Amino acid sequence: MKFKKKGTVFSISTLVDVVRIPPSLFGTTLKKAGMNILKEKYESMINAELGYIIMILDAKVDEMGKMIAGDGGTFHKVKFEALTFYPKLQEIVQGEIVDITDFGAFVRIGPTDALLHLSQVMDDYLKSDVKSGLILANQSGRTLKVGSTLRARITAVSLGKAAAMGKIGITCRQPFLGADEWIAEEIKKGNSSGEKTKEAKVEAS
Repeated sequence: MKFKKKGTVFSISTLVDVVRIPPSLFGTTLKKAGMNILKEKYESMINAELGYIIMILDAKVDEMGKMIAGDGGTFHKVKFEALTFYPKLQEIVQGEIVDITDFGAFVRIGPTDALLHLSQVMDDYLKSDVKSGLILANQSGRTLKVGSTLRARITAVSLGKAAAMGKIGITCRQPFLGADEWIAEEIKKGNSSGEKTKEAKVEAS
C-alpha cells in the first residue's frame, strides 16, 4: 500500500493498492466493485502512518486487470482517496464526554475516544461519581458530565493495527482548556481585568 497524505488531524489521503474483483461482481462497474472492496478492507482500520481510516471517498480502478491461474477473479491496480484522522501530539482538539469512569472520562474526538485522566482535568481535588456520570471539583465546584463539550490538548498517541490498540491521552491542565463554560469564564475574567487596567490608567493620567 502506497499513500500520499494531505493536511493534519482530518485529512484526505491518496492511496494506491491492488484489488481482486471476484466473479460475483463482474456484473457491476469496475468503480462500484472496487469501492465496495476498498470500503470493506479499509474503513474503520487503524494505520500507524495514516491514523484512523474513516471513509473511502473516491476510487479510480484500472480497466486492464490481471488473472492468476486457478483464480476466477481479476486483479486491478486502484488509486483512491480516503478520509483519515491522525491525532498529533500537542494538537488542540474539541470533544464530547461519552463516559465517566473511576479514573477519569472518555472524550469523543473525531472517530475515536481519548482518555482524560482525573489528574489531567485541573489542579483541584476531584471526585468521580460513575453512577451519576459526573466528575466534581472540590474547591472550584466545577463539574464535567456525560455530554459536556470541552477543549483539550493531545499528550499521548499510540496507534496499532487493530481498533482496540488505538490509544489517545489528553489534558485540560492549561489556560483556556477544559469545558466550554470554563473557557468562557476565563475569557470574561480576562476582559474584565483588561477594562479595570484601562480605567486605572485613565484615572492616573
